Amino acid sequence: MEQTGFYALLSRMRYISRWGLMRSSIPENIQEHSHETAVYAHALGLIRSEVFGRECDAEHLAVLALYHDASEILTGDLPTPIKYHDPAIRTAYKDVERAAEEKLAAMLPPELRAAYGRAMRPADSEEERLVKAADKLSALVKCIEERKAGNREFLSAEAQTRAALAAMALPEADWFIERCLDAFEKNLDELGTMEP
Repeated sequence: MEQTGFYALLSRMRYISRWGLMRSSIPENIQEHSHETAVYAHALGLIRSEVFGRECDAEHLAVLALYHDASEILTGDLPTPIKYHDPAIRTAYKDVERAAEEKLAAMLPPELRAAYGRAMRPADSEEERLVKAADKLSALVKCIEERKAGNREFLSAEAQTRAALAAMALPEADWFIERCLDAFEKNLDELGTMEP
């Protein structure tokens, strides 16, 4: 029986560091980031369906977010200032990401490839926007955590990420920011976890 290396390769997400050009107080890898992004994508999907009454598959969004950076196992995490420096670089990097995704999918048994294709690629622009917003929320939380740790290195990244989220004009992300984001400024006692 032929073995697949897909899952073993996915387990290596923990070795790909994020924020390569930044001095981080709290190291972060793409495995941690993907989990956090999945949590926020699920939340945004639930906000869309339960708060705004729009049809949305929150569980599918969580799965999309879980795999949204899987290609970086093969490509590494290209720093944002380089990735978005100009349209030609961005287009070329998207092509590299697509080739990496195809390489990963080809490692799967044929019976699973179509299902994982759906898990790794948004079906439409709305799914893509919600996952992108979740990705940005994860980055924003990282910036807040670094600022709280006394690291001023992330101040401009925080401002840029807040502006990018505002520019998305996504009601679900705005709702999350308005009702959930301030809690990330609190310590454990302030969050009420130690109350009897």
